[in-house]
Amino acid sequence: MQARVVHRGRAALAALLLACGLGLAGEAAWVPAKAALAQVLLERAFARSLVEGRPVRPWPSADTEPVARLTLAGRSFIALRGSNGQALAFGPGHVPGTPEAGEPGTAVYAAHRDTQFAVLGDVKPGDAVSVTRRDGRTLRFRVTGRRVVPWDASGIDPDAPGWHLALSTCWPLDGLAPGPLRLVVEADLVKEG
Repeated sequence: MQARVVHRGRAALAALLLACGLGLAGEAAWVPAKAALAQVLLERAFARSLVEGRPVRPWPSADTEPVARLTLAGRSFIALRGSNGQALAFGPGHVPGTPEAGEPGTAVYAAHRDTQFAVLGDVKPGDAVSVTRRDGRTLRFRVTGRRVVPWDASGIDPDAPGWHLALSTCWPLDGLAPGPLRLVVEADLVKEG
């Protein structure tokens, strides 16, 4: 009788651990899946924005809209206005207070390391990055460097002379918990078109 109780207790514990593990795995898969689906909807909204010449929300309850298409390392992502947690759940965000790509200063885009900006691990100096803005202008940038910085001391100057681009994500790229470091990939404008 006591052996049966112990066996049932172990079975219940194993079932509970399995359920917790499946729940965590599902949650971990949900963020990248949501980001991938959102990019499909964002691509449609961005295409409409280009045609209609006005911001188009990707879904009725969205509190942001697509502002640019970023292309780097053979991948393309639609970036949203803003860089709050809700926007970043769906794609890269254009950081408020920084100019649009191609305007004087440093345009900054941020994204999660486990979704769109996981690709920053493959980007190196000399690589091309293109930005197609909502107004249809396409700008080409050349990566000049990468560095790891504290989240609150990036050294990025949105008012720097020239035309620059900074892409930022959490570091290390394979980290499992939030941390104080950011990877910043920097690029300079090469040409328009």
